[in-house]
Amino acid sequence: MNARTAVTESMAENSEKRRYPSEVHKRQRSKNLTLLAVLVGLVVLFYVVALVRMGGG
Repeated sequence: MNARTAVTESMAENSEKRRYPSEVHKRQRSKNLTLLAVLVGLVVLFYVVALVRMGGG
């Protein structure tokens, strides 16, 4: 392994550590994204229901 490869790998590891400092942060981000998807789905569902009830669908 040469010096350039070592620096590149080190930078990649540091980037990962900054993005996800621990497993707890990874799990929390996953939960947040899941909750976001559920909320967006509910908004779409309510919108469709409102359209149908008003006779638009």
